[in-house]
Amino acid sequence: MSASRELPAGRLRKAGLPGPLPAGEDLLWQGEPSVIAVARYVLHLPVIALYFAALLVWRLAVIASGGGTAMAMAAAFGWIVLLATMAFCLMAGIAWLIARTTCYTITSRRVVMHFGMALSASINLPFRCIEAAAVKIHRQGSGDIALTLGEDERISALILWPHVRARWFGPTEPALRALPDAARAARVLARAMAADAAQRVPAMPVSIVPPPPIASAAGVRA
Repeated sequence: MSASRELPAGRLRKAGLPGPLPAGEDLLWQGEPSVIAVARYVLHLPVIALYFAALLVWRLAVIASGGGTAMAMAAAFGWIVLLATMAFCLMAGIAWLIARTTCYTITSRRVVMHFGMALSASINLPFRCIEAAAVKIHRQGSGDIALTLGEDERISALILWPHVRARWFGPTEPALRALPDAARAARVLARAMAADAAQRVPAMPVSIVPPPPIASAAGVRA
């Protein structure tokens, strides 16, 4: 079952992190994609359903216009429904695998993306490498959080897919996809990035300049 939650400092879920956290780094949040949201917004299952529906209508219209029998129409209907069922089962299985093998982690210093259906991989994104984060909330409350990286940071979209910003043709932006409660994850990330930025801002040196001495006028006694 997919879930997202805030965690107390110091708690570690080994499945989502490559190892123990360094001293001074706290685990703030971990979450997994929603299977339903992956199927709908990542694999676009509704679009596939519309495709098969259009294919069914077109095939039945062709048979009817050619004077086909009811038996021929029933056979075409059965074949297309069978193909659609196989496609839906395949997409549902892929959606389950994506959600089951993915874990997103937000710590006080970085974002960690752990994923991989065949080969597992972990991508560490320190806050200093992230220029901005944008959240997109879907109707059901699930959503994506896209991370804009600095100009010197480049990651292949092929390695990250499907954990990349959808329908984006610019530089690759890693994304926390299909989160069941993306709004809460975004709030945790915003607070963590703000706190990290405040710690990394160097303190401005303060210099105290003594006031110039007051010149005494000639002939004026103190």
